[in-house]
Amino acid sequence: MQSKFKYYLVAFLVVTVWGSTFVSTKLLLLNGLSPAHIFTLRFIIAYILLLAVSLSRRGHRWLATNAKDELLMLGLGVTGGSLYFLTENAAMNYTTTTNTSLIVCMCPLFASLLISPFYRSERMSCFQVVGSLVAAAGVTLVVLNGRFVLNLSPKGDALAFAACLCWAIYSLLLIPASKRYNTLFITRKVFGYGLLSMIPYYIACPDLPPMEAVFNPMSIFHLLFLGCIASTACFLAWNWVVRRLGVIVTTNFVYFNPVVTIVCAWLVLNERITIWLIIGTILILAGMYMADRRASGQAA
Repeated sequence: MQSKFKYYLVAFLVVTVWGSTFVSTKLLLLNGLSPAHIFTLRFIIAYILLLAVSLSRRGHRWLATNAKDELLMLGLGVTGGSLYFLTENAAMNYTTTTNTSLIVCMCPLFASLLISPFYRSERMSCFQVVGSLVAAAGVTLVVLNGRFVLNLSPKGDALAFAACLCWAIYSLLLIPASKRYNTLFITRKVFGYGLLSMIPYYIACPDLPPMEAVFNPMSIFHLLFLGCIASTACFLAWNWVVRRLGVIVTTNFVYFNPVVTIVCAWLVLNERITIWLIIGTILILAGMYMADRRASGQAA
């Protein structure tokens, strides 16, 4: 456990940042930017940073070893990049931040169900399943925050479920990619193909972001936060942790997302917070401990 503490800490810091991005995205949407604008601008910033780092290192490469692996990188860029962020950001145009957070943060369950048939080493034991369900119950309590009534929006909720499925597929594809390529190369490919896969969208919907919505202090701050921290730094860190802890254990940290989201929404958007946040957080911690303790035992 102690030898893995640094990986747990990094994963926790990453989901803490990602949990706060719901608020940044909501503010940018209210400021006049579309989901496509937000995704494109943050990924341009991230790709420029990653390319600069890549070019500064020896052994820089543009392409994967073969065409099959290059298609794998394309799949990562679409599922973990363009399609995921478009569906997630668009969901908040039709439903609440609460609903989006609740649905998207169930992706550990989706990922586990999707990955188990393909990789025996990533299959969850009964104990881990129970732990995951306990954590999921904690997520539900945190997100509902004592209201116990969801404001259902079929279109928005369907988009949030699509985002959840995209991340599960990304997690599946990341397993073979991480065994053959380093973290920097994979992450740069994710952002590169994420941007390229947006070209058909802009051909069908030619829509440039309004300059007044981009070049104002609030937008610049949130775009830099999303591009430099939430995208560049966090994707590098996340893919690095996946190589050390495995997809299932790492993805379980996503359960922390709504805790951060609710706290940030309370601070910035004046959303209500109650004792249910504390109870739900305890359940999340307990569920993750159960799942990880079993996984550690299996690894030993």
